[in-house]
Amino acid sequence: MEPVAVGLVGAGPWAEQAHAPMLSRGPHTRLAGVWARRPEAAARLGAPVFERIEELFDACEAVAFCVPPAVQAELGVRAARAGKALLLEKPLADSLDGARRLAEAVAEAGVASQMVLTMRYAAATRAFLARCREIRPFGGHAANISGVLLGDHPFATPWRLERGALLDVGPHVVDLLDAALGRVTGVRAHGDPLGWTGLLLEHEGGAVSEASLCMVAAGDPPPSTFAAYGRTGSAVLGRFDDDPMVTLVAEFAETVRAGGGHPLDAAHGLRIQEIIAGAEAQLAP
Repeated sequence: MEPVAVGLVGAGPWAEQAHAPMLSRGPHTRLAGVWARRPEAAARLGAPVFERIEELFDACEAVAFCVPPAVQAELGVRAARAGKALLLEKPLADSLDGARRLAEAVAEAGVASQMVLTMRYAAATRAFLARCREIRPFGGHAANISGVLLGDHPFATPWRLERGALLDVGPHVVDLLDAALGRVTGVRAHGDPLGWTGLLLEHEGGAVSEASLCMVAAGDPPPSTFAAYGRTGSAVLGRFDDDPMVTLVAEFAETVRAGGGHPLDAAHGLRIQEIIAGAEAQLAP
């Protein structure tokens, strides 16, 4: 299969650490160019730098986004209307209205889309979900605790500092519990979105799950945990022994060539954001 020419929007730390290497190493994709607010940062990524985003669109067949959610919501609509397949970060947007506009633009343009919900591409996650299907789960729990928003961590960016763990790691956690226990049908939230946030999720079929989210825990918090409990056994998410990005980029290339059809598409991203927005509304002062 001819490598998919992918343009990258954004040149921050995550673009430099993950997106640019993932897209440029092949064999499924090639990094066709970069557009970013800071051209000097884009120049470090080892690909042609475009001054205008329209020039980037002309040079590629798909666009990967590594920018704040509000920027993705705006520029993703433009890319979809330009007929480009989209590789989208989570959350889909900074607001539910923005997420809806982006998902609608993708649907109206008929372009392929896929979400960078990184954990879902790991072999350990897929083994965990396969086990969940065997045990007829009725309950589960998850915890994602870190100190990322403390000090001068490179991911302590303005939008994360403003919105907290629920909008940043919340999509990962809600998506995985949704996949493990059944479609989420209801959410209850308590705590502080900038401190410790607790979620109680209700799932189709009657299962319930609980999640704890925090990005301001000092010290050395334990790794993230996910577990499910069922009528015939239990399942615990194990260590990641592979690089999920390898699988992610291979599946994205297949999605682009097939014209869509990936389960983690923009419509899925919108559904997860609806759950997150419901939780945020309950935490509003």
